[in-house]
Amino acid sequence: MTKRVFSAFTASGHLTLGNLLGAMLPAVRLQDEADCVYAVANLHALTVKHDPALLRERTLEMATLMLACGMDRSLVYIQSEVPAHTELSYLLECTAHYGEMRRMIQFKEKSAGNEEVRLSLLTYPALMAADILLHRAHQVPVGEDQRQHVELTRDLALRFNHRYGETFTLPEAVHPPVAARVMDLADPTAKMSKSRGSAGTIYLLDDPADAHRKVMRAVTDSGGEVVHDPANKPGVSNLLTILSACTGRPVESFSYEGYGALKRDVAEAVVETLRPIRERHAELSADPAELSRILTGGAARAAERTAGLMAAARQAIGLPSTALPSTVPATAAPSSAAVL
Repeated sequence: MTKRVFSAFTASGHLTLGNLLGAMLPAVRLQDEADCVYAVANLHALTVKHDPALLRERTLEMATLMLACGMDRSLVYIQSEVPAHTELSYLLECTAHYGEMRRMIQFKEKSAGNEEVRLSLLTYPALMAADILLHRAHQVPVGEDQRQHVELTRDLALRFNHRYGETFTLPEAVHPPVAARVMDLADPTAKMSKSRGSAGTIYLLDDPADAHRKVMRAVTDSGGEVVHDPANKPGVSNLLTILSACTGRPVESFSYEGYGALKRDVAEAVVETLRPIRERHAELSADPAELSRILTGGAARAAERTAGLMAAARQAIGLPSTALPSTVPATAAPSSAAVL
């Protein structure tokens, strides 16, 4: 049986080189060995204060870049275009307990010190669980910070199956071994972030000259020795990690006598890695009708593929799995109040 992999990318900012090397390219490679489903998780962006127009813009940008990066061999769609996500989320909320939601690390971190905390920030792990369970996913590639969410997903699936009958597949959290942890070029002790923003962040749609300049201005370390030693030389180690991920060569294969030559090679490798992505993004953006066809088709396929699971979940929990027959005879005449 072919394993099914699900992953979602939150539309909370512009995608970075770190996102590409650490998550997106590994996701592209997974297509060679699994049935992959990739979604733009724009509903998750509603858990905090946001600009509606900016969210729509970033959702479309995210979807376009996912396709441009090579995920077009998978089922790709926008989460909000498939209503089953929110319906299943509610069924899982009715299975979850307040205490386990409140203990989620991300809720604690994002709610700390905030006077206005949206209820969705507390309950969104149920939506994340619905995203995964909806597709009967076997594996979910995640970073260590997301492992707790997959564990909760398994707990909710087990509880639902125990109470109402076998319905959900139990997913497994996996860590792609080739994922690269890319740090900020201006602060190599901090992860490159798509939401924080920094002079040391390279975005996928950066102009080649801008990307090149950011690498050449990257913070390095005292002493001129070029070695991969993240603890003592985080700056140069980050550059070597980026070069390795962009070229496919192991870190140990590189040898440099100074930082200048290393930076030049990293800059060229980054520009070359981003070039086909920027070109494909431009092609898709220039043809909105084709882009709409791809994403609309993806949403339709997702709805069709998940219809059976939703029918089973409704039936199991006690809801009608199909529409109930109308209590009003089809031949009944409309009331005068309904006539326009």
